[in-house]
Amino acid sequence: MSCLFRLKLYVIVVVEFIVELKLEAKVRGVCFYAITSFAAIFLFVMMLVGHPSVLLFDRYRRKFHYFVAKVWATLTVTPFFKIEYEGLENLPPPDTPAVYVSNHQSFLDIYTLLTLGRSFKFISKTGIFLFPVIGWAMFLLGVIPLKRMDSRSQMECFKKCMDLIKKGASVFFFPEGTRTKDGKLGAFKKGAFSIAAKTKVPVVPITLIGTGQIMPTGREGIVNSGFVKVVIHKPIDGNDPDVLCKEARNRIASVLTQA
Repeated sequence: MSCLFRLKLYVIVVVEFIVELKLEAKVRGVCFYAITSFAAIFLFVMMLVGHPSVLLFDRYRRKFHYFVAKVWATLTVTPFFKIEYEGLENLPPPDTPAVYVSNHQSFLDIYTLLTLGRSFKFISKTGIFLFPVIGWAMFLLGVIPLKRMDSRSQMECFKKCMDLIKKGASVFFFPEGTRTKDGKLGAFKKGAFSIAAKTKVPVVPITLIGTGQIMPTGREGIVNSGFVKVVIHKPIDGNDPDVLCKEARNRIASVLTQA
């Protein structure tokens, strides 16, 4: 029996246990982080073992690492909420570089997005890389570090994204810049759209619905019951960052207002 199969059986048992007990939000939160940590340690070892081969054969996309990350995210969220996908046919082929953008409601957003199985590079605060296991895994995934309010770091991040796209990788932005506390869509920064315009790759807008209700911003210790919907909109092409930004925000907002 393979290790992954055993891990899958473990998660199935945990799912049935959690559903049967109908645990309160705080207890579900403790269980969530316990499963996250357990799965992360096991799967990080897989990433570490495979890293030399990834650097040799797939340095920029790192598809093996993102497959492992998808397994980790799926194992982590499955016991707590279901994810419904709409518009999967709008996802570009896995090897097609693109700029993905989404609204940002919750700590759970990245878990949810990883289940899509696309090897896009996230941008993250530099401090997160110091977290044991999770931060190390982010480094192996090729997540792009960014110091907030640091113009030099922002420029380096911009150049790194441009370079990755030119070499066939995709990048992911939360153009609001931070998580919203009330679930309302904030103003979009134009960095992601400038990168898309300069590199002539499509922008893929994604709307996340429900993550903010399950784990609200500022209350990361709880996991409420509920479900999440991921809506992938049709890619947008263009060479005007302002137009790309406005159109992407409109598409994301159009679904949020219906939720």
